[in-house]
Amino acid sequence: MNKPGFYHLLQEKLPFRLIPALICLITYCVFYYAPKPAGLSLEAWHFVAIFVTAILAIILKFMPIGAVSIIAITIVSLSKTTSATSAKAVADALNSYNNPLIWLIVVSVLVARGLIKTGLGARLGYCFIALLGKHTIGIGYGLALCELLLAPITPSNTARGGGIMHPIMRSIALAFNSDPAKGTQGKVGTYLALVNYHANPITSAMFVTATAPNPLAVNYIAEATGGSFRLSWNSWALYMLIPSLAALLLMPLVIYVLSPPQLKQTPDAVPFAREKLKNLGRLKASEIVMMLTFLLMLVLWAGGPAAVFGPAYALDSTLVALIGLTVLLLCGTLSWQDILAEKSAWDTLIWFGALVMLAGQLNKLGIIAWFSDNLRLAIEQSGVSWPIAMAILIATFMYSHYAFASTTAHVSAMMLAFLTVGAHLIPAEYLAVFMLLMLAASTVMMGLTHYATGTSPIIFGSGFVSLGLWWGAGFIMSIVNMLVFILIGGLWWKILGLW
Repeated sequence: MNKPGFYHLLQEKLPFRLIPALICLITYCVFYYAPKPAGLSLEAWHFVAIFVTAILAIILKFMPIGAVSIIAITIVSLSKTTSATSAKAVADALNSYNNPLIWLIVVSVLVARGLIKTGLGARLGYCFIALLGKHTIGIGYGLALCELLLAPITPSNTARGGGIMHPIMRSIALAFNSDPAKGTQGKVGTYLALVNYHANPITSAMFVTATAPNPLAVNYIAEATGGSFRLSWNSWALYMLIPSLAALLLMPLVIYVLSPPQLKQTPDAVPFAREKLKNLGRLKASEIVMMLTFLLMLVLWAGGPAAVFGPAYALDSTLVALIGLTVLLLCGTLSWQDILAEKSAWDTLIWFGALVMLAGQLNKLGIIAWFSDNLRLAIEQSGVSWPIAMAILIATFMYSHYAFASTTAHVSAMMLAFLTVGAHLIPAEYLAVFMLLMLAASTVMMGLTHYATGTSPIIFGSGFVSLGLWWGAGFIMSIVNMLVFILIGGLWWKILGLW
């Protein structure tokens, strides 16, 4: 038997991936020592080196994203690119952790833990299957509708699509002997896996709290428009409601054409789901508390108190999430040990805060303005009309996601610059439409590849879908979804008076 080579022995000892580490180090040195472009300060250019290296480290998975974030915070502090003193540089590097939007995501992830712990998420999934499961396409709609129901309070699209919905989808497929290990995945499993996956980006577009990067996008839109277009939880939900519902209703049909299941009729799915519900037993007190908390949060996020008692009773979105978590703690639905054990929430706090800091410093140091000015100049010199410019910006932003393995990293790295360019090139009366289409693109792009977001490797890794079909379906669905947002969304936003 051959002995492992030096590289393999070294890699076994190192806590990080060696080749990505070398690529990141070389990239940092190239940017750091390259002549700075005209229009940027030396500190800004050195920060670009840190930023590009950090994003590349996330894409190449040099280390877990949380570890990369800690390293990035340390390097920003040491470099003094943001401030002249060490104390101020550290304060700049950690400043984003007092951002309420970051805590909105973290607390919402903790609240969503209750869906899994109580079994309510699984119960809802099987209820939809029991109602719609006589046909394979009906099961697909059941999965999509359950995704929709869970989306407002599960800001981790990975937890929703991969942690809650995928085990349900997989158990249904295996019940029909649709098993990749047996080569029978085409019976129903391939179709259901694709529906399971492509429901995820659509529902992520429907609510601020449906995926982690959305609050970041809210900040960017306000910044790019000088505060003239600000999205609240309920205004986001209103604007995205009709186009997202249309996309969600159309998606299972499109997938049915792209990857038709071998079994069209699935009468056994209904008794299967009913048996699962029977095994879950009667609705538990903890599930009732979870449902009532869910409804309370939706009412508060939608501005219920302000609508009844006046603007003075409006509640901040982060406060609403904290209220929901407090209720679950007081009722014993979640324990403090549950909170401490929810690693994904604390992981999100670290990496999301670091990415918000990096993106904020890009703007503070004038890097976003410099990049957007040059991009705008290039588009203006090309002589294209503003509708073509808008299409170029949206398509370039969306399809550049082929180079990213993290939606948050992509949004952090590119979205503000593209929004800023659009704000300069697009007439004011159509600017809101552009902003909303960019929001749609930031979630639609999650369906492109098997590494596009955290949900991707979970569902792709289950083996139901081949790589070629995954990429092909992802590209086609990106076109279909964006056409829905352009046509139906455009009409809906016209009715709402946005243009």
